Amino acid sequence: MGHPETVERASRPDGVPDYDELPVLGKLGLPHSWGVLPDLNLGTLAWLTPDRVRDAFASSLTGERISLVLPLAEPDPPLFGRQPFRHELIEIDRNTWDDRLDGFYPQGSTQWDGFLHVRCREYGFYGGRTENPAAGLDAAGIQHWQQGIIGRGVLLDVAGYLADPDEYQDAMSGRTISPADLEATAQRQGTQLKPGDILCLRFGWQHAYRQLGPADRAALGAPGAQLVFDGLSGGADIAEYLWNCRAAAVAADNPAVEVSPGDPARGSLHRRVLSLLGMPLGELFDFDELAVACHARGRWDFVFVSVPIALNGGIGSPGNAVAIM
Repeated sequence: MGHPETVERASRPDGVPDYDELPVLGKLGLPHSWGVLPDLNLGTLAWLTPDRVRDAFASSLTGERISLVLPLAEPDPPLFGRQPFRHELIEIDRNTWDDRLDGFYPQGSTQWDGFLHVRCREYGFYGGRTENPAAGLDAAGIQHWQQGIIGRGVLLDVAGYLADPDEYQDAMSGRTISPADLEATAQRQGTQLKPGDILCLRFGWQHAYRQLGPADRAALGAPGAQLVFDGLSGGADIAEYLWNCRAAAVAADNPAVEVSPGDPARGSLHRRVLSLLGMPLGELFDFDELAVACHARGRWDFVFVSVPIALNGGIGSPGNAVAIM
């Protein structure tokens, strides 16, 4: 596939091989970055160097802040058979109150998948860790990201690119988004991707979800429900695109980043990108307000700030994210 045309690539001074030059994993024959990147706990977050974080603030022109997260209780009901958490208010004394959450899933709303979320068959989690996370695999936990996923964010408004003025584009149709779609979106926006960017993808899922009535939302949250939504292909072409972009992380507004239902013949993007490349994936981000703001100013980059929780051995984390315009 080669290099995306909208990627700033100069002479690849980082010394990191491109996707087709990476080592491959055993009999799976899939490219991986185990031992290629300097820190197995950070993966591609290592590309968020101090210089890149500092330079990201050139993308802030007004200081306006836009939340990129859903309320903790949304989607309601939760997806994938999860149960709603319980929020209890506790009166400590006549002047003091606390609250607590019971049954809380850190990945129930806007969230990051950590490196213990998906394993690569018998080869283990990212970096080849084969221990059971329940046995205490703290070394690969989400707490290693507590320094923040902070840098230059770039929004690709795929929903806006796909929109036909004469036909509503349903983000719950199960359309597979290709590298060509991402490239075309970037070109239409006049957006150039740079190494270390946090790539934000708006497929229009949040907008579509907000149009649903209670019965349709309940059906999506029913145990065993088969969710259908637009998303990235699970194939090697997308993994190659994201790696060669040098994306530090990828966040999307749909429930899984990749398309659902997926195509077993193409494979799993979570395995290719999260488990093998060490690239964090964020799901259920809210990019609707951000898209309006980016369109209004004619620029699609901003400062992206997200600080995962410091939960030792954690599988995932709420997103806790804002864009600084």
